[in-house]
Amino acid sequence: MAEVVVETRNLTKIYRDFWGRRKVHALKSLDLQIYRGEVFGLLGPNGSGKTTTIKLLLGLLFQSDGEALIFGRDASDVRRNEKIGYLPEESYLYKFLNAEEILDFYGKLFKIPTAVRRQRVRDLIEMVGLSWAKRRPLKEYSKGMTRRIGLAQALINDPELVVLDEPTSGLDPIGTREMKDLILDLKKQGKTVLMCSHLLADVQDVCDRIGILFQGELKEIGRVDSLLKVRDQTDIQTTLLPEEAVAEIRRVVEKFGGEVKFAGNPTTSLEDLFLKIVEESRQHPGRRVSGGASDGH
Repeated sequence: MAEVVVETRNLTKIYRDFWGRRKVHALKSLDLQIYRGEVFGLLGPNGSGKTTTIKLLLGLLFQSDGEALIFGRDASDVRRNEKIGYLPEESYLYKFLNAEEILDFYGKLFKIPTAVRRQRVRDLIEMVGLSWAKRRPLKEYSKGMTRRIGLAQALINDPELVVLDEPTSGLDPIGTREMKDLILDLKKQGKTVLMCSHLLADVQDVCDRIGILFQGELKEIGRVDSLLKVRDQTDIQTTLLPEEAVAEIRRVVEKFGGEVKFAGNPTTSLEDLFLKIVEESRQHPGRRVSGGASDGH
C-alpha cells in the first residue's frame, strides 16, 4: 500500500456568527486520502469548500469536527511545517526585495545552512525561468513572474508536500505549460502535490487523481483516466478506409489494408465531467461520493 501523506476523517467546518449561531456549513464530513508521490487535484465551484479544506490542512483554521492529518500528525502540529511548501492564490511577497533576496530571506527562516541556501536559491531561480530578472525588485514583476517566484519560495525548504492554490493564475499559455511541466517534475522527484485550480484542462494534464467538492461535500473521487472514460461506448480508430469497411470492423480493416490504432473506452473532458457532477448535485443534493468509485488504490 502507498504511504498516506494527507488524510482527513469526517472533517467538518461550520462557520458561526458572533452569537455562535450556525452561519455556513463549509465542509461536511470529508474523508480523503492523498498518497506519497501523486498529484491530487481538488476541484469545485466557488464556495464548495476547497479553500476551507486547504486552510484546515495547513493549520490555519480549526475544524468543527473530525481530523486532518499530515504525515500522520495533526494538522495543528507545527513540527510538520518544515515538510510543507505552500503557494497561495495570491502571493504576499516583499516587493522591495529582488528574487535572490526574497528566497534567501525565506531560506533563513527555515535555518538552511548558508552554502546550501545560496545554491538552492540559484537552482530555484533557474528552475522557474527567472535568471534574467533575479536582481530586479519584485514590484517590477508581472503577475506571471510573481507567480513563478512564489513557486520558488514554496520550494525553498525542499518540501515533501507541495500545496498549490491556482498555480497557473496569471500565466500566459507558454508559462502555463512550463508551470505544468514543473509540477510533473516535482512528481518525478517523489514529492506529493495537492493543487486547486479553476482551469480544468490544467488539472487534467497533470493530476493522477481528483476529488470534486460541491457545497462542502465530496461528490466524486478517482483516477482522472478512469473517471473520464465513457464506459458505454467503444471507439476504434483506423487508417483511412472506404465506406464498405464499416460492418465487421477488425476483419474488414485487415481486408482493406487498414490498421487498428485504438480500441477501448473513449474519454470525455474533465470540464464535461465536472459540470455533469455539479448539475447532478444540484438535482440530488443528498447524493454523496459513490462507494464504487475507483481511487486507484
